[in-house]
Amino acid sequence: MRILTIFNNKGGVGKTTLTFHLAYALAEAGKKVLMVDLDPQCNLTIYCLKEEEIADVWISEDDFIDDFKSAREALGVVGFEEITEKPRSVHFSLKPIEDGTAELGCLPPPIKMRKGLDLIPGRLTLHMFESKVAERFNAIYSGDPLAIRTATSIRTLAQAYAEKSGYDIVILDTSPSLGALNRNILSQADAFLIPGNPDLFSVYGIRNIGSAITQWKRQFESVFSLLSDSKRHAFPNRFVQFIGYTLYNAKRLQGSKTTNKLGIAQAHFNYAKQIPKTIFEEIDPHDMVNIEKDRLRESIANGAVIHGHNTLPAMAQKYHLPMWMLPSCDSLDGGDASTIRGNRQIYEETQRNYRKFALDVISRLEAL
Repeated sequence: MRILTIFNNKGGVGKTTLTFHLAYALAEAGKKVLMVDLDPQCNLTIYCLKEEEIADVWISEDDFIDDFKSAREALGVVGFEEITEKPRSVHFSLKPIEDGTAELGCLPPPIKMRKGLDLIPGRLTLHMFESKVAERFNAIYSGDPLAIRTATSIRTLAQAYAEKSGYDIVILDTSPSLGALNRNILSQADAFLIPGNPDLFSVYGIRNIGSAITQWKRQFESVFSLLSDSKRHAFPNRFVQFIGYTLYNAKRLQGSKTTNKLGIAQAHFNYAKQIPKTIFEEIDPHDMVNIEKDRLRESIANGAVIHGHNTLPAMAQKYHLPMWMLPSCDSLDGGDASTIRGNRQIYEETQRNYRKFALDVISRLEAL
């Protein structure tokens, strides 16, 4: 099992759209995939589920988020078993660690999206867990058991689900911040990739990522040098590795006045050239997957998904399906049905591109 996170310090780059479609493409390629929404804004959950489905998960958890131990005792053994027999949010599963109480004891089932693809939904209250991550961080160095348990909880949870259900890849969705929660996620993952719009903001976001990764790696190695083998076992064997980047939402080149190898507008192409240069300046090559450097300098799958999709992602989110499945969906609204089916080829063509992207991601994960 590999734990992959898709990360950028810049919001609005299409990260959730990419994560959602990559997960579907990985499942279609034969991998068993679990998505875990660790963004306190819950964008991936909103992309995947209808509002009433989210409410079904959240409302029955409210008392547990307020005080897990009291809510568990109030329900009794049978009542608690009934609660955990249904899908729960990731915050529900992390809450006993946040409160410093007993282990959860069981794994609530994930939500099945399709064959080979499941979701553990997020929750808007996850900022509470992030506060505990930050508060307990310094105690890791002295070997405090609760601090270590908090720092490794996300990886431990992913491994538990993988052992139970045989996942090949666990995708951790993140917010664009460089806060304590994302430090935890990146330090506990096996690999990360960066999506970025070809613009000034993504270039500066990558600089910030480079600085943060350097600092987090020093902290990771310091923890390893201080902890005993018995207390180190829950941490990964090495620090997270960068497996590549993809341009995203690039404006397609129009007309024939200028050309470039990516087929994108010249203003975007100028920034697209800066992104790999910035990555290699800011991220230590020792923290990159061991593949050809020329391959790492190119957008994953030779730019298979770099172009903007216009209104297609909005339709995908509305119907909670990948773009290529929409023309065959039986529940489209009348106005949407004529537009989507009238552009069937455009929608279905996205499948080929995301499949190429997914296969390249698989090969990079296998090279870790």
